[in-house]
Order: sequence, then C-alpha cells, then structure tokens
Amino acid sequence: MGDTRRIVLLGKTGAGKSNLANTIFGEELFTINHTLNSETKECKAETKSLNGKSITLIDTPGFFDPGRSEEDNKPEILRCLTECAPGPHVFLIVLKVEKFTEHEKAVIAQMCNQFSEDALTYAVVVFTHGDQLPEDMKIEEYVDQSEGLRDLVRKCGGRCHIVDNKYWKKNNEDEYRSNMFQVAELLNTIENIVMENNGGYYTDEKLQALEIKIQNEEECIRQSSLNMAQEEIRQQAKIHVFKKQANNSSLTWIKGFWGLAVIVGLFATITAVIRNLKRYGIARNTTT
Repeated sequence: MGDTRRIVLLGKTGAGKSNLANTIFGEELFTINHTLNSETKECKAETKSLNGKSITLIDTPGFFDPGRSEEDNKPEILRCLTECAPGPHVFLIVLKVEKFTEHEKAVIAQMCNQFSEDALTYAVVVFTHGDQLPEDMKIEEYVDQSEGLRDLVRKCGGRCHIVDNKYWKKNNEDEYRSNMFQVAELLNTIENIVMENNGGYYTDEKLQALEIKIQNEEECIRQSSLNMAQEEIRQQAKIHVFKKQANNSSLTWIKGFWGLAVIVGLFATITAVIRNLKRYGIARNTTT
C-alpha cells in the first residue's frame, strides 16, 4: 500500500480549506490571515507524519470560483498538479454547513471538468463550521435534507465528515462534536479509500505526463548532486518542472497574443492601403 498519502483540498473561496488542513495536522502549518482578503492565493503543500503515514496536504485557492479568470487559475492548477503528481490518493471537497446553492453546484461541476467525474470515487465531502449543525443532528441527517448534497455525497461513495475549526477544538462533553474524534474518523475513511483502490490513486494523462517530467528532472539532479537526499531531490525536481511548465504556458500565451497582434496589424495595413487606393481613385476621377 505504501506509507504516502497525497490529499488535495478543493472548494470555493472561504470554505475553510486552510483551517481544515491545520485541524487535520493539529498545528498551524497553513497561514490564515483574518482579513477580508484572507483566502489562499497560491497552492501550498505541507507534509507531516500521522498514524505512521506520511500525509501531504495540498491546499488550493478557490480554483473554481465564478469570479476567477482562467488566466489566474492556470499557474495554480499547474502547481497543484505538480505537487500531487503522479496523482492524489484522496480529494477532500470542502463545504460550509450552509445552503447548497447553484454556486456550490457550479464549483463541483468545474471540479469534475478539471479532473473528470471519476475523481469523485476518490473523494470525501468534508463540512466546516460544524457549530451551524443543529443540535442532536449528525452530518448524514443534514445531507439527507438536500437533494443536491445527497447526490454529491452519493457520488463520493456516501463519505462525509464534519469539523469545526473554531469551537470543536476542545469539546470533551460531546464526542461527535469534537475535532479529535472527527479527524480520526476522516483519517480512517482516507485509509479505506486507499485500501479499496489497492493503494492506487487518481491519475490522468496530465498527471502522468508531469510525473515523467519530474522523474527525468530527478535523474538530472541526482547525477549532479550525489549527496542530496531523495526527498530534497523530489522537491527540487517538482520546483524545476513547475517553473518550466509555467514558462512554457506563458510563452504559448505570448505567441498567441503576438499572432493576434500580427493579424490585427496586417488587417490595419490592408485597411489603410484600401483607404489610400480609394482616395487615389477619387482624386484621379476629379482631375480628369
């Protein structure tokens, strides 16, 4: 099965992804800025050993928010794919305990477009802001009240959990409303997903291509840095591949822009020539 678990957190801006990552790790490795613009701007990965497993959590910005442009998303999606290559063992779809609106549905649809709907078979729905869950109600009952949530959780194999990043940190009175209990349950669910997939992970052509590039880069680094540890080699390789891919993406955009500029320039030139020919024709007709 291996001892490594790569876990990607996905969700709209403000859902509580960074806080959830800190709650899972039990320490603040992911920065939370308590301001109006506190959302994560860049994809970030941190690794920690939990229950004998090396857990890598990959926190992402609100990739699929309707207000984010494709150009804003491209580098961070690339960074996310590079961090989780050759593929994540689990996706955590992070939602608040609140009404499941068309906005949330659109975010889920965008996720499936990016990773394919097969990714949901590797996914867990994790709700934050557990203090909003009505008393004496479990998250499964809450989900059952919404057709949209029911359908999403069903596609995720019926897997859902809940935490509260603020009020459930030290709750000894109610085991269910305790982050310690919920995180333990979530980690069990993650292990079950890995076992069900025989230690495998979600992957696709993009992730496989990135992994080949990373492995090639690792070999180059290994040959030039004989004393470097494998973990450091891997990290350096991912950084190099990301930079190369990001530069290639920028060059592609520049080439496209330049091509458009050339076309526009040619069109302007042709227009000017036609205008001058018309003027010349008019002037000639006037003199004759």
